[in-house]
Amino acid sequence: METTVMDPNAVGAAAEAYNLSMWGLFMRADLIVKTVILLLMMASFWSWAIIFDKVIRMRRLEKQTTEFEDNFWSGGSLDDLYDRVGTRPQHPMSAVFAAAMREWRRSVSKGRFSAGGGVQESLQQRIERVMQVAVGREMERLERYMIFLASVGSTAPFVGLFGTVWGIMNSFQSIGATHNTSLSVVAPGIAEALFATALGLVAAIPAVIAYNKISSDLSRYANRLESFSGEFSAILSRQLEEGR
Repeated sequence: METTVMDPNAVGAAAEAYNLSMWGLFMRADLIVKTVILLLMMASFWSWAIIFDKVIRMRRLEKQTTEFEDNFWSGGSLDDLYDRVGTRPQHPMSAVFAAAMREWRRSVSKGRFSAGGGVQESLQQRIERVMQVAVGREMERLERYMIFLASVGSTAPFVGLFGTVWGIMNSFQSIGATHNTSLSVVAPGIAEALFATALGLVAAIPAVIAYNKISSDLSRYANRLESFSGEFSAILSRQLEEGR
């Protein structure tokens, strides 16, 4: 049985001729594979932009929220704290606080504070509803673009797989057209296919990890807002019972 030994110089020349670098693979790929590669690269870039933005924002929110809670529980006047927060709160917890105090002040200014128990109960319900709406609105803002991370994490591997299948099809077409199974014929299409697969994983893996981590952080922050709303509602309820 005769064994064929490939000349290393010939292999090197073939690799150089077809340029198996990432840029060379992209430039040699057909339109479909190029489109897949560009989509995956853009998805990866946008995912990392969202990840950095969310991580930085959550760290800033944790710091701001802790400072606000320290001021809230310091024993100072709620009216003074509301005046400092103003009409443009800087973070979700201050927004929930401002929404409740706004409704409180509006009712006090109309003289409903000293009304009967039915009116006071209605005021308590309105304040709780206002805080629930504020919590929902602020969490919706924080969760913006999270659906994109989830979509990239779940679909990017399949998009890369599509590019893989297309690249392998091109390899078989090249074999059929040239009746040649040498490395110089098969390698470019296979390399394009593996490149698309790698990009799909590069886009999907960070998106999945970041989505799980950021979702967990957002869930804890939402519970923190809910706890604050309940405690603040209890404080206002006591003031209603005491007639302020």
